[in-house]
Amino acid sequence: MPTVHYIIAGTVQGVGFRRFVMLNAQRLGLRGFVANLEDGTVECVAQGDMDTISELEMLLRQGPHHSDVTSITCTDVDNSRTYTQFRII
Repeated sequence: MPTVHYIIAGTVQGVGFRRFVMLNAQRLGLRGFVANLEDGTVECVAQGDMDTISELEMLLRQGPHHSDVTSITCTDVDNSRTYTQFRII
């Protein structure tokens, strides 16, 4: 199953970014997680079909109202792990 790892930089902590990602990922039927990192970025791993992951990526670039996404790094993950839900960690 396709899995993509994202690091999102900018004003992405303290603005509801993780909840925004989780709600949209769940709405799209994706699995994985989203988490704040110590350096002020947000990490997201999304698993599902590539078209749906691409749709989530467009939403990541927009972010919620008070966010300001300055960059996104994405990497395809060759991962045997299967996620069962999408959650905030």
